[in-house]
Amino acid sequence: MKLALTTRALIIGIALVFGGILVGGGTAYWYAMHKAAIGARQNAARAARQASSQSGSMNNMPGMDMSGKPERASGSDQSMGSMPGMDMSGSSDAGQSSTPSTGSSGGQMADMDMQGMQNMAPGTVMLDPATQQTINVTYATVRRAHLERTIQTVGLLQMDEEKIANVHVKVAGWIENVFLNYAGQQIKKGQALFTLYSPDLVSTEQEYLIALRGQQYLSKTPYTDVSSEADSLLGATRDRLHLWDISDSQIHNLEATGKAARTMTLYSPISGFVMARNAYEQAYVTPGTDLYDIADLSTIWVYVDIFEYEAPYVHVGQAAQMELSYFPGRTYRGKVTYVYPTLDPKTRTIKVRLEFANPSYELKPNMYANVQLNVDYGTQTLVPSQAVLNSGTRQVVFIAKGDGYFEPRDIEIGDQFNGQTVVLAGLKPGEKIVASGNFLIDSESRLGAAMQQMMASMPGMDMGKGKK
Repeated sequence: MKLALTTRALIIGIALVFGGILVGGGTAYWYAMHKAAIGARQNAARAARQASSQSGSMNNMPGMDMSGKPERASGSDQSMGSMPGMDMSGSSDAGQSSTPSTGSSGGQMADMDMQGMQNMAPGTVMLDPATQQTINVTYATVRRAHLERTIQTVGLLQMDEEKIANVHVKVAGWIENVFLNYAGQQIKKGQALFTLYSPDLVSTEQEYLIALRGQQYLSKTPYTDVSSEADSLLGATRDRLHLWDISDSQIHNLEATGKAARTMTLYSPISGFVMARNAYEQAYVTPGTDLYDIADLSTIWVYVDIFEYEAPYVHVGQAAQMELSYFPGRTYRGKVTYVYPTLDPKTRTIKVRLEFANPSYELKPNMYANVQLNVDYGTQTLVPSQAVLNSGTRQVVFIAKGDGYFEPRDIEIGDQFNGQTVVLAGLKPGEKIVASGNFLIDSESRLGAAMQQMMASMPGMDMGKGKK
């Protein structure tokens, strides 16, 4: 039993030692490579500045003859020769002595960079200009702008259902004369449609004439009850004629002639176009017979489908524009009159009804049209959509802090369209952000944040302090 416990403890100890070696070695390796990279960048920049300064002032330096002949060094030359890394004699010893000096400076700069990054937000990345150019880093400025969006869809033209009339008779009979002989004919309100012979209608007209004569005779009697009954009978007969769509002018004509007409003429109730015709001469018709369908096309309805995510931005009274391939270059303006309350489960769209004026009857039912709905969002905070890294649960942009530093910042976004994204929270107008190259910056940020967190959790690793 003791032997088993000792073996298990030995195995656990070896595993812990091996894991510590891997973590410590990996951390030390990353830290050393990071410091070496920063030191190398600082040395390269310093060497470039020194080379530029020396080439620009070479002719003015005492003791330097550009012809290649050295002159006697003056006091200032001797002082320059005494500076570290500046041996005007060109000996190899001076060159060798300059190497450790430069390396020490680079290490100090690396420590300063590491300390500076510790004071910034977690995940902050520092990239030199050469690296930024390599990964094609570009910038954009957060701005406030008035935002409008256009919803593009396809519409189908249909008749205005509120301006359709179906012509029926309200008394059975036979059609004798028809004045509208084909569908598509345009008519006006009150225009004659056909004449109808109905025995019931003739009988009612005769009753009306009898009631009229009785009312005229009994109106002179001193008995008020009798005259009142005559008035009631005449009124009831007149109402029956009205219910059969006999107009007041026809009743006046009946009173004037004093003779029941064999046929009565029926007239169009509205102005429009005959869309369907079932009235033929000598045909027997009943109140259930559909004789004419007449549509007023002075206004036209257009049905469009919008996606469900667009539904919150479409409302009754909203302006709409329409173009037809049949009339290129012409734009028609209308408005939204109704948004249907149901969603098509197959297409995931909602039907919307628009209304357009059609005074010249150019717009015809069953035409197709390209429709635009303008959505006004007001003034919003905008950034380029490519600047936002969206993981689904988190949206991040990188703020350019200057001197090569890039800080990640969480934001809250709204709608996205036309290459722009609405920012609801997290950014202020005027801030400079990374527009492209942010994927590589994000990778470096995640790696750096993970290593910093790992080293911060290890005993004896305080990245905020330099080396002793």
